[in-house]
Amino acid sequence: MMRLNRRLMLAGLAALPAGCASPNPALYTLDVLPGAVRSGAPAVVEVRSVAIARYLERSQIVRSSEDYRLDVLSNEWWGEPLDAMLTRVLVQELAQRLPSSTVYGDNGAVSVRPDATLAVNVQRMDQGRDGLVVLSGQIAVTGGRREAARSVRLTARPAGTSTSALVAAMSTATAALADEAAALLVKARV
Repeated sequence: MMRLNRRLMLAGLAALPAGCASPNPALYTLDVLPGAVRSGAPAVVEVRSVAIARYLERSQIVRSSEDYRLDVLSNEWWGEPLDAMLTRVLVQELAQRLPSSTVYGDNGAVSVRPDATLAVNVQRMDQGRDGLVVLSGQIAVTGGRREAARSVRLTARPAGTSTSALVAAMSTATAALADEAAALLVKARV
């Protein structure tokens, strides 16, 4: 009898960690959205790895940074590091917007001398008090005929309160960033 109780107790202890495990996180990615096609950009464009604010360097999606506090979605994560994802999405969106240019990221296998280099700093990418997603930072083009830089503040309204709606609005803001970068690349070539 004592032996049976001991076995039951050991089996119960072995099952305990499984009962306390948290569920797997839901993973999200930014979508590549089309934009207006432009001509006149440099022939070869290198996109440097996007630099992001330190508070965004986490697996969890940051919903908001308002009121001196981070609202982080604890079990809803990015499917890859946000800086790498932003770089990948911008390369794809710029390639669509600038079809006569070859666009590549600086951290990939392709490496040729670029005619222009795009650098992007993202200082904020989260939801404000008014419900709008805010993407703010700077973009700069070097190596073209004219170097150019500018600050950007882009907004997008989520279609609802779900994390999917938030990420869709972030995708829209990222596409607007690609539009701004494409315009700056064309301007730098003039």
